[in-house]
Amino acid sequence: MRILIQKKDSGLYFKDIEEWTSSSVHAMDFLSSTTAIEFCVLNKIKGVHLVLKFEEEHHEIVLPFVKNQIRQDDAGLKF
Repeated sequence: MRILIQKKDSGLYFKDIEEWTSSSVHAMDFLSSTTAIEFCVLNKIKGVHLVLKFEEEHHEIVLPFVKNQIRQDDAGLKF
């Protein structure tokens, strides 16, 4: 399985800083989904989602990024 970052609007895959490719073969493969997400946060990369690409089965799973929101209950506790 390969873990890739893909632009939502263009379908391009992340290859390197400021370099994107239309080919998933040439895209950067991240070690884990957490690593890919942290990379996007640290580098302020927006408008993307994760793609889990299973080459042998010829399919992929697309996972959107969802920003966590901290809510407070009536007692002021964060959860």
